[in-house]
Amino acid sequence: MAGRYGRPRSVLRMRTVAGQVFLLQVAIVVLLVAAAIAALVLQSRTDSEREARNRSVAVAETFASSPGIEQALKSPHPTAVLQPRAEAARIGSGVDFVVVMNTRGIRYTHPLANRIGKKFVGNLAPALAGGIVTEKITGTIGPLIQAVVPVTDRHSGKVVGLVSAGITISKVSGVVNGQFPLLFGAAGAVLLLTTGGTALVSRRVRRQTHGLGPAEMTRMYEHHDAVLHAVREGVLIVSGSGRVLLANDEARRLLGLPADVEGRQAAALGLGPDIAALLSSGRQASDEVHPVGDRLLAVNQRSTDQAGGPPGSVITLRDTTELQALIGTADIARGRLKLLYEAGTEIGTTLDVVRTCEELAEFAAHRFADIVTVDLAGAVLRGEEPTPSGTGPEMRRTAVSGRDAENTALYPVGKVVRFHPGTSLGEGLVNGEPVLEPELAALSGWQRQDPERAQRLLDHGIHSMIAVPLRARGVILGVAMFWRAQEPESFDEEDLSLAEELVARAAVSVDNARRYTREHAMAVTLQRSLLPRGLPEQNAVEAAYRYLPAQAGLGGVGGVGGDWFDIIPLPGARVALVVGDVVGHGLHAAATMGRLRTAVHNFANLDLPPDELLWHLDELVTRIDQDEAADAADGTAAITGATCLYALYDPASGRCTIARAGHCQPLLLRPDGTAEFAEVPGGPPLGLGGMPFETWELTLPEDSRLVLYTDGLVEDRDRDIDAGMAELARTLAGNPGRTPEETCEAALRTLLPERPTDDIALLVARTRVLDAAHVADWDVPADPSAVAEVRAAAVRTLVEWDLADAAFTAELILSELVTNAIRYASGPIHVRLIRDRSLICEVSDHSSTSPHLRQAATTDEGGRGLFLIAQLAERWGTRYTGDGKVIWTEQPLVEEVVGEQGAPLLSPPVA
Repeated sequence: MAGRYGRPRSVLRMRTVAGQVFLLQVAIVVLLVAAAIAALVLQSRTDSEREARNRSVAVAETFASSPGIEQALKSPHPTAVLQPRAEAARIGSGVDFVVVMNTRGIRYTHPLANRIGKKFVGNLAPALAGGIVTEKITGTIGPLIQAVVPVTDRHSGKVVGLVSAGITISKVSGVVNGQFPLLFGAAGAVLLLTTGGTALVSRRVRRQTHGLGPAEMTRMYEHHDAVLHAVREGVLIVSGSGRVLLANDEARRLLGLPADVEGRQAAALGLGPDIAALLSSGRQASDEVHPVGDRLLAVNQRSTDQAGGPPGSVITLRDTTELQALIGTADIARGRLKLLYEAGTEIGTTLDVVRTCEELAEFAAHRFADIVTVDLAGAVLRGEEPTPSGTGPEMRRTAVSGRDAENTALYPVGKVVRFHPGTSLGEGLVNGEPVLEPELAALSGWQRQDPERAQRLLDHGIHSMIAVPLRARGVILGVAMFWRAQEPESFDEEDLSLAEELVARAAVSVDNARRYTREHAMAVTLQRSLLPRGLPEQNAVEAAYRYLPAQAGLGGVGGVGGDWFDIIPLPGARVALVVGDVVGHGLHAAATMGRLRTAVHNFANLDLPPDELLWHLDELVTRIDQDEAADAADGTAAITGATCLYALYDPASGRCTIARAGHCQPLLLRPDGTAEFAEVPGGPPLGLGGMPFETWELTLPEDSRLVLYTDGLVEDRDRDIDAGMAELARTLAGNPGRTPEETCEAALRTLLPERPTDDIALLVARTRVLDAAHVADWDVPADPSAVAEVRAAAVRTLVEWDLADAAFTAELILSELVTNAIRYASGPIHVRLIRDRSLICEVSDHSSTSPHLRQAATTDEGGRGLFLIAQLAERWGTRYTGDGKVIWTEQPLVEEVVGEQGAPLLSPPVA
């Protein structure tokens, strides 16, 4: 066909758009076919390797865990036993080899007998460490995957041998070659269909583009786009008959043209006579200035019939009236930008809602208005999430700043302001729209909020006001109000725009502070719920505690950390004292602390000794670390890290047993006032594992004080831990008459840093010793007839203790426990009664078998004793000792001697 300028064009030469579209579609189809073939080959290869790896690992693990492998490896002739089994496993599983070797890599089995006794080729180190290793190698039988797994001793867990299985990749390869004919056939069919469709499309495109090439069409588009959009000038195209063919947006704006201007006569557009005459004449014009309304336009006009084009003219319009105005507004814009920049540096310097509002008021009163007030919704001040429409027109005045602001009639700070919904300000708050009152004296309705105050404001000279809602994330937080009194100029639209920008930036800071307040309150609430609410009732020690969080902003969320303490009453009038520290601050540390505190409670209720309890706690922290490492996105996680000190005190004997895991040594204050650190063997911090914990035991005199603390008390940036511990000992020594509360106060008064960077937990316990008159014990011979003697002795003791009402129940409990001990236990049997806050009955023997409560059938002759005990006693349980066990029960006392604070006394008061 003929080209635009008479040059012949051919689709086959692929110079037209249609031809290039055809060529592009064909290339895309070919590329898709090639990509499909490559993807099929790669997928087949990947699947083959994965299947070979899974099969080799499965065969090796199955053979390594099969019965008799461990014994065969330890036998004098392992090959004689293992070779037949390995070959049977190889043939049955379809792998190419199953090799058993010792820990040095010497083969015991191989499909080729001459390879037996030689060293295995491959990486054995991970398997010798207890892992599984797979490798892709090229052997004499071709590329293969081999896996090596360990054979471990069932008792010690030590690796005693290795098993390797391998299979060539070719055995598990897919049938991809058979799919090539089908793929090529489908590709050919698609190519034919595409060719036909493209030919039809090419004909249509060729007609629509008039045979133009891509470069010509691109050039035409670029010219058109540059004229209409890139140039900031008005453009008109007028035909030779005087009709408007095209008008861009700028031309419509400058000339005030209607929307349907295309097709209308230029002379009928209602333009000024000068510009209308120019458009109708079609003459050439260059930068002629013509007035149009209140504008001065520079007009250029050129004919379009040059070089054989259609008749008509192109007119360009440029507004020159704005040049002078822009020079003046540039300085104003520069000043606004500087003001907003300075606002960003001076507003929102803290995460405190009230302080942020004060910074906004102070900044704006100094730079923009005479007086500024900021009101916030109550929910925002509390850190709560505001509703999408705010809290209604009711706000609380949060900040006021400005010259002589306190002497005006404006509401003071703290006043609850309810904006009248009938005023423009009330409506603006509900709708989230700013309000501009340039002349307050006009009384346009704003005075209905409070007519008396409105008149007083006018009398004070306040004459203009802007109110802008503080909006962030689509919700209204409050409102900022700007007032002018001394400055005579009223607020205008430019000032309103600047106020909106200023308040928008401040609203983000207020919302950030609100969210921080909410998150901080949630974190503190979480931690407080995880810490003890108060001291439990017990008579073993008199205790006092202090918990002081780190300062906000130092190491995470201020007020939230991982330090904790606990006092846990235990059976037999004993008590456990616990102090611990989880590394770090924030919700993670608090949550970890809660888990550890719960675990300590559970382990303590099992009556575990301190060293064994810390061992179980160490295992728990190790599992926590492993879980967090598995969940971490980058495959790594920081060690949780925690320290703990666990002390067990028995007031019956005065015996104290302590173990610690990486924690500070406790301070012991003796009754005479001397202070010394208990030499408790130091174990590793929790989570490191592999090291045992040791205990420290000592019989403490009555009125001894144990001081347990975390490192935040004795260590800070300016003092190392050794100096802090020495200072603690000097501070608390020499004052034997101090109560635990006074001891806590003295320690904090001396050692508390001005701005603590770490949490501080302090627990002081003054020991008590049970009155010997409130403890009775008997040795019971292994004779059923001794049960009656024990019952009688117990009843006499209870009568002496004025607990005759509890004698019948205690008699039944002791009878059942002693009878069971004589019948089923071994060794010496010992009975002990303790009068504490409850009546405690203990029966000990040398048997480690614990009784279990069960539901006896109606036909059973026995099995109801423990059920009876469970019904009669308030609590009961079993604890193990070094030479047996103790079964204990607790009964509530019918009559108690009450002390000054409502707690039962350890001994009757002296008359």
